[in-house]
Amino acid sequence: MTTIQPDPRAATVQAATAPQTWDLLVIGGGASGLGTALEAATRGYRTLLLEAHDYAKGTSSRSTKLVHGGVRYLAQGNVSLVREALHERGLLKQNAPHLVHDLGFLIAAYKWWAAPFYGIGLKLYDLLAGRLNLKASRYVNATQALHRTPTLKRQGLKGGILYFDGQFDDARLAITLLRSLHNHGGVALNHAPVVGLIKENGRVVGARFQDTETSQVHEVRARAVVNATGVFVDDIRRMENSSVKPMLSPSQGVHVVVDRHFLPGDSAIMVPRTDDGRVLFAVPWHDHVVIGTTDTPVPDTSLEPRALNEEVDFILRTAAQYLTPAPTRADVRSVYAGLRPLVKAAEGTDTKSLSRDHVIRISDGGLITLTGGKWTTYRRMGEDTVNRAAAQAGLPTRLSLTAGLKLHGATTQSLPDHWQVYGTDAERIQALPGAQTPLHPALPYTEAEVRWAARHEQARTVEDVLSRRLRALLLHARASIEAAPRTAALLADELGRDQAWQDAQVREYTALAEGYLLN
Repeated sequence: MTTIQPDPRAATVQAATAPQTWDLLVIGGGASGLGTALEAATRGYRTLLLEAHDYAKGTSSRSTKLVHGGVRYLAQGNVSLVREALHERGLLKQNAPHLVHDLGFLIAAYKWWAAPFYGIGLKLYDLLAGRLNLKASRYVNATQALHRTPTLKRQGLKGGILYFDGQFDDARLAITLLRSLHNHGGVALNHAPVVGLIKENGRVVGARFQDTETSQVHEVRARAVVNATGVFVDDIRRMENSSVKPMLSPSQGVHVVVDRHFLPGDSAIMVPRTDDGRVLFAVPWHDHVVIGTTDTPVPDTSLEPRALNEEVDFILRTAAQYLTPAPTRADVRSVYAGLRPLVKAAEGTDTKSLSRDHVIRISDGGLITLTGGKWTTYRRMGEDTVNRAAAQAGLPTRLSLTAGLKLHGATTQSLPDHWQVYGTDAERIQALPGAQTPLHPALPYTEAEVRWAARHEQARTVEDVLSRRLRALLLHARASIEAAPRTAALLADELGRDQAWQDAQVREYTALAEGYLLN
């Protein structure tokens, strides 16, 4: 038993609700909201961010784990989007070298024309990246392809094209942005859903939020209010105008996670055209392999979207066309689904053909809504949004600093195992009690990381820890369920909770995590 630490949440709530008018209130703690809040804070604007559940709880923790220009958008002819994303990819690698690294992607060629066809397109991809390009794409013969990806199907293999993109840990980048926001004077609070907007003379001037831990409702005021809630932006927009038309056509993307032995070697695989016209990736990540993604239009948004059986079967069937041995349903450690906030297009347009450009709309009452986009361009989305917000609110004009801003923990030092994502914080975590005690034999994490998450990363629940501070839920859902009781005990020790709280947390987490297991 360690000495109970003072819970930092009370001080954060006090800071959030202090009698003042914020320059910017940002609603939503995913990629777009955190990017916007950090952009505002680094310009010296007084910034408050409110997140209904937890940072990156939604789409922002459920990506394909790529920092990329988007090869498929190049095929669609959206050169400007690809150029912008490749530029941002390069900046993010410079600003968060502990979180972003180069990864080779192999497009295997089984037809004589495939290598030259994709090779030409990927040379254009290189050119669009300019001086921030990672490495030049190149042709590899069949022997070289098998050396990089030994489980690739050999029969009929002609060779392939190797190109390079970035890889990252999405939820850890969100926590890094949170820490960076704090470093620059911003205030952020999770488990604080906005329950209504405050309007005066037809203008949105603030919001009411509920602290879910105390059930108390607070009011905050701001010169500009940004709605950056991803697939839930229409819910916030309806708080201002109940008859507003929906902006989004949400689409579900599913990924399965399997053991690393299905894709040994040092490269990912990219399938440029699946049976449904999408691209599919098999990507090594945290000593596992992430395979995805699907594109299934969904009628409603959900906080915990669930993979359909046919989506899982599609992924495994496509993987089996390229890998041997191929994973089966019995090999899946975890399956997760995320919703894309795709902006509505003309009637009859497939979601897979909708653009990933971000969109900013300002209502008659001044509510600024940011949606669309993707993780790679989070910084540019935030810059564009703050420019609009500052102009609307009459804030003093200040230059953006984020293109060259090193994010919290940034280091080029290579750290062992999963410690890399903490950057310069790793040494401090390893000095805590439990740094040598594994949380679970099938997971890479230690008990010290739970304590750190509670003290410094606003983790409030077992789910906050095992899903997003640590990535146990995505890597091995069953093992994460088994780790839940010990995680709850450690959190209770840090936050001063009783046994009843621990028991409830384990029940809630188990119910959630079972949805990540295949039947």
